[in-house]
Amino acid sequence: MEKDTWHSLAKSRMKKLGITQEQLAEKLGVTQGAIGHWLNKRREPAMDVILDIMGALDLKSINIGVDGSIVSDEPNMELAPPDIHRIPVITYVQAGVWTETSEIRECDGNMAYVTTDLDLGQRAFAIVIRGNSMEPEFTEGDLVLIDPDEPLHPGDFVVAKNGEEEATFKKYRPRGYGEDGQEIFELAPLNDDYPTMRSDRQHIQIIGTMVEHRRRRKRR
Repeated sequence: MEKDTWHSLAKSRMKKLGITQEQLAEKLGVTQGAIGHWLNKRREPAMDVILDIMGALDLKSINIGVDGSIVSDEPNMELAPPDIHRIPVITYVQAGVWTETSEIRECDGNMAYVTTDLDLGQRAFAIVIRGNSMEPEFTEGDLVLIDPDEPLHPGDFVVAKNGEEEATFKKYRPRGYGEDGQEIFELAPLNDDYPTMRSDRQHIQIIGTMVEHRRRRKRR
């Protein structure tokens, strides 16, 4: 039996709401042709685009698997084995306020999920890479899983808060200790066109460490 996917769910929702591809495209600021390619699986959009589509159709708390399938909340050994966990996909803004919330699900907005067999902490989350500051290793649309409970080591990739509302994703590089005994570290981009941040020059708070990187294959 073929699994339900976000594509079929979106098309079913559009039919129920009476929304055309043209209307959905206008909501998202894309072309009708792009919507058609995505919904008919001719091209696969990045996870952040899928979340935008789900949000535009008012579909909340959707559990999306790595392969685009919809993972059921009901106990089912075939759909959700005991060692498979669902991880919420959140925005940079939500990640930036994560340290100020007790539960990731308290964040506002639509929530989608990805699944993993990694043994992660209860506060683990995922974000979709945006921009090109971490190219060539990380490209826009890639998905990274972040665990705030994962031990931090030199060279790790982290999500951090730098005094602004939004979080940032960078490479962690320790640089010793200051006279006050506090650790000094840098958050470095992989793209040299962007600046490196230092904890002795601005307030930086590490939110979590990357434990998995998923790159979506682009279809021709």
